[in-house]
Amino acid sequence: MASTNINIRMDSDLKKQFEAFCADMGMTMTTAFNIFAKKAVREYRIPFEIGAEIPNDETKEAIREVQEMKADPTLGKSYTDVDAMMKDLLA
Repeated sequence: MASTNINIRMDSDLKKQFEAFCADMGMTMTTAFNIFAKKAVREYRIPFEIGAEIPNDETKEAIREVQEMKADPTLGKSYTDVDAMMKDLLA
Protein backbone atom coordinates (compact mmCIF):
# COMPACT_ATOMS: atom_id res chain seq x y z
CA MET A 1 0.00 0.00 0.00
CA ALA A 2 1.40 3.40 -1.00
CA SER A 3 1.85 6.09 1.63
CA THR A 4 1.08 9.77 1.28
CA ASN A 5 1.95 12.83 3.35
CA ILE A 6 -0.64 15.01 5.05
CA ASN A 7 0.05 18.44 6.55
CA ILE A 8 -1.91 19.37 9.68
CA ARG A 9 -1.84 22.79 11.29
CA MET A 10 -2.22 22.98 15.07
CA ASP A 11 -1.13 25.13 17.96
CA SER A 12 2.54 24.46 18.78
CA ASP A 13 1.81 23.89 22.48
CA LEU A 14 -0.91 21.39 21.61
CA LYS A 15 1.51 19.61 19.27
CA LYS A 16 4.09 19.27 22.06
CA GLN A 17 1.44 17.97 24.46
CA PHE A 18 0.12 15.52 21.86
CA GLU A 19 3.63 14.29 21.04
CA ALA A 20 4.24 13.68 24.75
CA PHE A 21 0.92 11.87 25.07
CA CYS A 22 1.67 9.67 22.06
CA ALA A 23 5.13 8.87 23.43
CA ASP A 24 3.56 7.89 26.77
CA MET A 25 1.20 5.59 24.84
CA GLY A 26 4.15 4.07 22.96
CA MET A 27 3.30 5.43 19.53
CA THR A 28 4.05 8.29 17.17
CA MET A 29 1.67 11.04 16.15
CA THR A 30 1.48 9.37 12.73
CA THR A 31 0.32 6.13 14.33
CA ALA A 32 -2.27 8.00 16.42
CA PHE A 33 -3.67 9.78 13.36
CA ASN A 34 -3.76 6.51 11.40
CA ILE A 35 -5.65 4.81 14.24
CA PHE A 36 -8.15 7.68 14.22
CA ALA A 37 -8.57 7.55 10.41
CA LYS A 38 -9.02 3.77 10.28
CA LYS A 39 -11.60 3.78 13.08
CA ALA A 40 -13.49 6.73 11.53
CA VAL A 41 -13.65 4.99 8.13
CA ARG A 42 -14.58 1.61 9.63
CA GLU A 43 -17.40 3.07 11.78
CA TYR A 44 -18.26 5.88 9.34
CA ARG A 45 -18.41 8.40 12.21
CA ILE A 46 -16.14 10.46 14.42
CA PRO A 47 -15.07 7.73 16.86
CA PHE A 48 -15.50 9.83 19.98
CA GLU A 49 -17.95 12.35 21.36
CA ILE A 50 -17.32 15.97 20.41
CA GLY A 51 -18.71 18.63 22.67
CA ALA A 52 -17.96 21.65 24.75
CA GLU A 53 -17.77 21.88 28.50
CA ILE A 54 -21.20 22.97 29.58
CA PRO A 55 -21.26 25.48 31.03
CA ASN A 56 -18.12 27.04 29.59
CA ASP A 57 -15.82 29.28 31.67
CA GLU A 58 -17.63 32.49 30.69
CA THR A 59 -20.99 31.02 31.72
CA LYS A 60 -19.53 29.72 34.98
CA GLU A 61 -18.28 33.22 35.78
CA ALA A 62 -21.70 34.72 35.01
CA ILE A 63 -23.38 32.14 37.27
CA ARG A 64 -20.90 32.94 40.04
CA GLU A 65 -21.64 36.67 39.71
CA VAL A 66 -25.39 36.09 39.90
CA GLN A 67 -24.98 33.89 42.98
CA GLU A 68 -22.95 36.65 44.66
CA MET A 69 -25.57 39.27 43.78
CA LYS A 70 -28.36 37.03 45.08
CA ALA A 71 -26.47 36.57 48.36
CA ASP A 72 -25.81 40.33 48.61
CA PRO A 73 -28.39 42.38 46.68
CA THR A 74 -26.38 45.58 47.24
CA LEU A 75 -23.80 44.33 44.69
CA GLY A 76 -26.09 44.80 41.71
CA LYS A 77 -28.65 47.26 40.49
CA SER A 78 -32.29 46.19 40.39
CA TYR A 79 -35.12 47.52 38.28
CA THR A 80 -38.89 47.55 38.57
CA ASP A 81 -39.30 49.00 35.09
CA VAL A 82 -38.06 47.27 31.92
CA ASP A 83 -37.84 50.55 30.03
CA ALA A 84 -35.53 52.03 32.69
CA MET A 85 -33.35 48.92 32.58
CA MET A 86 -33.11 49.07 28.79
CA LYS A 87 -32.27 52.77 28.93
CA ASP A 88 -29.37 52.01 31.28
CA LEU A 89 -28.20 49.04 29.22
CA LEU A 90 -28.21 50.99 25.97
CA ALA A 91 -26.59 54.10 27.44
